[in-house]
Amino acid sequence: MRIISGKYKGKNLIVPKGLPVRPTTDYAKESLFNILNNTISFRELNILELFAGTGNIGFEFMSRGAKSITSVDLDFKCIQFIKKMNKEIGIEGRVIRSEAFRFVKSNKDKYNLIYADPPYEIDNLLLLPDLIFDKGLLQEQGLLIIEHKKEIDFSQAKNYTSTRQYGKVNFSFFNS
Repeated sequence: MRIISGKYKGKNLIVPKGLPVRPTTDYAKESLFNILNNTISFRELNILELFAGTGNIGFEFMSRGAKSITSVDLDFKCIQFIKKMNKEIGIEGRVIRSEAFRFVKSNKDKYNLIYADPPYEIDNLLLLPDLIFDKGLLQEQGLLIIEHKKEIDFSQAKNYTSTRQYGKVNFSFFNS
């Protein structure tokens, strides 16, 4: 796994064995960022990465000039890895150990972009977009992206705009 563009381009992320993660493939990540490069400006973005896992996507956003990153994951080893990589790379991100739904319910901050990469077998995933929009976590003209398996259909969710498929990876997009 590597950072594919920006300030930290080429940085390899050596993930320790045993982390309970399913990292986004470089192919899917590159496709996602090709879409985003044509639709948003990374500068000044305040990013929330839910179900952060290795922090792979957050590192990519920061490499491309995002202003801040808040990474949320429940797994202690994932949190420790993100903190270690933040220090190694030189990123001053917030890293929070919490269950993502609990964090969304209690958080008061607002973000320009929220990226969620939950485990594919998680319960209640279809509730996540409505919860995020009901809590007002996105700033005006904000973007929510959820990575998920193809069997999940968000087309009836609040503020849904589209889904893109790259191999076995699907990204659904929502606008505030």
